[in-house]
Amino acid sequence: MNITGNTILITGGGSGIGRALAEAFHKAGNQVVIAGRRETLLNEVTSANPGMEALLLDIQDKDDVAAFARQAVESFPALNVVIHNAGIMRSEAVAAGDFLATAEDTIATNLLGPIRLTAALLPHLLKQERAAILTVSSGLAFVPLASTPTYSATKAAIHSWSMALREQLKATPVEVIEIAPPYVQTELLGPQQAVDPAAMPLAEFTSEVMTLLENAPASGEIIVERCKPLRFAAENGQVGAIFAQLAAQHG
Repeated sequence: MNITGNTILITGGGSGIGRALAEAFHKAGNQVVIAGRRETLLNEVTSANPGMEALLLDIQDKDDVAAFARQAVESFPALNVVIHNAGIMRSEAVAAGDFLATAEDTIATNLLGPIRLTAALLPHLLKQERAAILTVSSGLAFVPLASTPTYSATKAAIHSWSMALREQLKATPVEVIEIAPPYVQTELLGPQQAVDPAAMPLAEFTSEVMTLLENAPASGEIIVERCKPLRFAAENGQVGAIFAQLAAQHG
C-alpha cells in the first residue's frame, strides 16, 4: 500500500488504535478524515492535528451510515481509502441471561457497520485510480476469548469477510487489507487496559503496522509479531492451549 498521498477515512478515529493510525497517516502526508459518535473526542484529535478533518457517524444506524457516506464523498471527492476501525468490546455473562443487547450492539458495530459502509462507498472507490479498504479484526478472530464471545465472533467474521472481499475485488483498483491487532494498550476494555504491562504499547503497535503496510504482504494481512501466536495457532496446533491461557488471564 502506498502510505502517502491518500485521502483516508478512519472510523472510530477519536481514540485508541483509530486515533493512533489517524495521526500516523496524517504525519505521513495524507488527508485524514476521522469519524465517530463523540464530537468532543473528534474535536480534540483535529485540534491537535491541524489539517485533519472530522465527521460525525453513528456506525450502528444504517440510515446514518448511508447519509454519512454521501456526505463523505461530497466533501472529500478524492477519498480513496477507508479504514473500518470503529468497534466495541464488552464482556458477556451468558449464564446470567442478560447478554443479548450487548451481542446485538456488538454485531451492529463491528460487523454490520463495516459491511454497510463498504456497500455505500464501494461505487466511489471503484472509480479511483488506486484505492484500499482496510479492516481491523483481532487476534481473537483466530482464538476466541471466552468472556467476549460475540466480539470474538464478529472479528472472526471480519477476517472471513476480508478474505472473500479481497478475492472478489482482486481485478479492481481496490486493495483489501486486514489489520489484526493483539492485546494493545487502549481503553477498549476499560482504563486498566491502557496501562496493562501485558498489552502491547500503542505507539509500538502503530509503528509496526505502518512499516508492514508500506510493504504489504501478498496475503493482505497485517500481523505484528505479538499477534502471530494467535494468528497461526491453528497451524501450530495451539488453539486449545492458547484458548485456555486467555480464559485464565482474562476470565
